[in-house]
Amino acid sequence: MLLSLTVHEYWHARSAMWLGDDTAYMHGRLTLNPVAHIDLFGTILLPILFLWSNSNFFFGWAKPVPVNPVRFTRRFNGRRVTMTTGMMITAAAGPLSNLGFGFLAAGALKLALELGIDSEATLVILARLMLVNYGLAIFNLVPLPPLDGSKVLAGFLPRRVQGWFDYLEVNTFVSFILLIALLKTGVLGAVMSPVMTFLFTVTDTIFSLNLM
Repeated sequence: MLLSLTVHEYWHARSAMWLGDDTAYMHGRLTLNPVAHIDLFGTILLPILFLWSNSNFFFGWAKPVPVNPVRFTRRFNGRRVTMTTGMMITAAAGPLSNLGFGFLAAGALKLALELGIDSEATLVILARLMLVNYGLAIFNLVPLPPLDGSKVLAGFLPRRVQGWFDYLEVNTFVSFILLIALLKTGVLGAVMSPVMTFLFTVTDTIFSLNLM
C-alpha cells in the first residue's frame, strides 16, 4: 500500500510539473521517497485498523499533493491549458499510474513464474502489489470528493453542478459518511467488482496468470 500510494502521489506531482506548476516540487512532493507522502491516519493507522479487524475491504490514502491550477502554462495547439483541463489531467494521473504499476507487477509475477522462482514471499508480494494497485486505481475514480474521480468528472459538468463537488471537497466529513454508506450498502462493491473482473480478464489475456 505504501509503495502504491507513493507512486500515485508522485504522478500527481509529476503531471502538475509537466503542466507548469512546480508547487508540489517546492513542497518536496516530487519524489518517490514514501516518507514525503505519509499521512499518519490514512497511510498508517487506518490500514492497520482494517488489518486488525480482518475486514474484507482495505484502503488508505497519502497526503494530498498541492496543486495550483493558476500556474499551469502548458500549451496544446498553441492555446494555454485551462485550469479545469489541467486539474482533470493531474487528477487522472494518479489512478492511471496505479493501473500501470499493477500491470508492471503482473508482468513481474509472470516473469518470476517463468524463471521458476518459487519464493512464496516474492510471489505473494507481487500478486498483492498487483491487486492493491488495481483496487486503488478503481477506488480513486469514484466521483466523490476528495477522490480523483470527482475532479475528472467535474471537468465535464456545468459550473452550477461543480458547486456540489466544491462543497464536499471542503466538508470532507460529509464525503466520508457518503463513502461509508456506499460501502455498507454494497453499492461501492457492486461498482468496483465488475471493473476489477475486467482488469483480471485483460491481465489473464496478456500474461496468462489464471486469475479468473
